[in-house]
Amino acid sequence: MTIDNKDIRNLLEVAVVAARLAGQNAMEEINYVKTTAKSDTELVTEADAHCQKIIIDNIMQNFPSHGIIAEEGKDNKLSKQLPRGDNDIWWVIDPIDGTNNYSQRILSFAVSIGIINNGKPVLGVIYDPATDSMFTAAGDGPALFNDARIQVNDKDIEYYQTIGIESLYSEGVPGWITRLQGMLRCRSLGTTALHLAYVAKGSFVAGVMNNPKLWDIAAGAFIAEAAGAAVTDWQGKSLWPVDMNAYNGEPFKVLAANKKVHKKLIEIINS
Repeated sequence: MTIDNKDIRNLLEVAVVAARLAGQNAMEEINYVKTTAKSDTELVTEADAHCQKIIIDNIMQNFPSHGIIAEEGKDNKLSKQLPRGDNDIWWVIDPIDGTNNYSQRILSFAVSIGIINNGKPVLGVIYDPATDSMFTAAGDGPALFNDARIQVNDKDIEYYQTIGIESLYSEGVPGWITRLQGMLRCRSLGTTALHLAYVAKGSFVAGVMNNPKLWDIAAGAFIAEAAGAAVTDWQGKSLWPVDMNAYNGEPFKVLAANKKVHKKLIEIINS
């Protein structure tokens, strides 16, 4: 099933409402956070599950035959619901991207909702409830920030430009990421979704992600591309298509930047 423009508008409306409701719930619960360890490096909160349920309930009320991949499932595994009928529409959900921040009441987290059709993103919504900031892109339309059009900046690799990176202490961080500290101002917000959103908005000249999952990047990669970014793996290859039926939480290597900086970073990575 291929999505037409009318479908896209309907999908976007539901995604925006769901993201806003989930974000509002996250803000209501932030002062009463209850956490458990999902792994040695990851936490999960009760709010993650509550926000995810809000999103999925909204989707199922409107599109009960669509597929869903969401971060929070049973036994610390992803939650997956196959699409029914002849459609290949998947909602990819991270209810709170930046859970570690959220668990410490640090207001740097986001709700991320993407839609993938035939293995490729067609819609992205990222909502930052702490600042009431909504990033969207749908179909072949522009990237928007609170309904205003945005695009990547046209800057080069210069020390006063900012790049979003994961923690330098994350497992498996390669040496070339550390070297970027001497070339650009490195920032780690603790949320992949907002790193990609800020690339789209032109606040970051680039974003480098070491081991994000599909729910971390589905919305943000599409929004960044709609804003003019090149978004690939570290070798410059496309991230898409993804075999959604087979996907089981495998990580990606992601580089997002304006096209000039992207080309130079690919050269640095492979030098």
